[in-house]
Amino acid sequence: MIITEKIRPHRVVRGTWRSAVSSVLASAGAYVLNATVLEKHFQFPDVIPSILGAALAFFIGFNNNQAYDRWWEARTIWGGIVNESRNWARLCLHTVSTSGANDPRVVRLVRRQLAFVYALKEALRATRHETWRDFLDDDDATFIAAADNRHNAVLSLQAKDLHTLHDAGAINGFQFTELSRSLSTLCNEMGRCERIKNTVFPTTYNYYTHAFTMLLVASTTIIIGQNIGPWAVAFGFLVGYVFLTIHAIGRGLLNPFEPVLTGVPVDQISRTIERNLLEMLGENDLPTPIASVKGEYIM
Repeated sequence: MIITEKIRPHRVVRGTWRSAVSSVLASAGAYVLNATVLEKHFQFPDVIPSILGAALAFFIGFNNNQAYDRWWEARTIWGGIVNESRNWARLCLHTVSTSGANDPRVVRLVRRQLAFVYALKEALRATRHETWRDFLDDDDATFIAAADNRHNAVLSLQAKDLHTLHDAGAINGFQFTELSRSLSTLCNEMGRCERIKNTVFPTTYNYYTHAFTMLLVASTTIIIGQNIGPWAVAFGFLVGYVFLTIHAIGRGLLNPFEPVLTGVPVDQISRTIERNLLEMLGENDLPTPIASVKGEYIM
């Protein structure tokens, strides 16, 4: 996630050079084609770029709005996971046992929540670091490693322990209900993440937006070229570069869990949850927070 309001020129160039090249080639090609072939047979109506530009602006605007909605929902979900992780730890510490962090049952429940967070993060980013193993004993790790959906398997172990604690009289019915509600909330947030991850944004949006932008660049270059000659290539390039860059900004938000500059910083959020929960358990040797890269973005 980008955290600075200052955008360095080299980063802009590096992120948009493909749009610039496409726009230059389209405008130059359109001018040459019109000068050598098309203008000998007919003249383009001046109204074409205006109609295309207006339609494309609405199309890209809709596309970018939908992309931002996906990104913002993903960020909201992980904000909810942060809050519910803290809530889960607090409930375990103050309801399961009067011994709090000294009770191994409480420690196991809280550390399993960290395993859930890291297993979910790794599933969303399709990585195999298996950081979740650091928070589990051997039996739990073996059980979860055998599951296809590891973060869901963690919640299953948590639910199983809650029933054991309730049957043993360690928690009463009200406490069992509150802890179960917390697990249900985590399960809902997990499902929302999976929905965003597994729902592919229609590829036709990207295809037709790029195609229509090239058509706009060509028509703009041809119309302007009738008045100012080869300089029309520069104006056609400018129009195409603007539209393609705005569209690229939206595309960067379509997959919010990917490890890219514009993605949701799940590395940072996971580390924040880890630090918070370990501190609640009374540990002093906490992992360092995830640092930003050159003060510009954080993953």
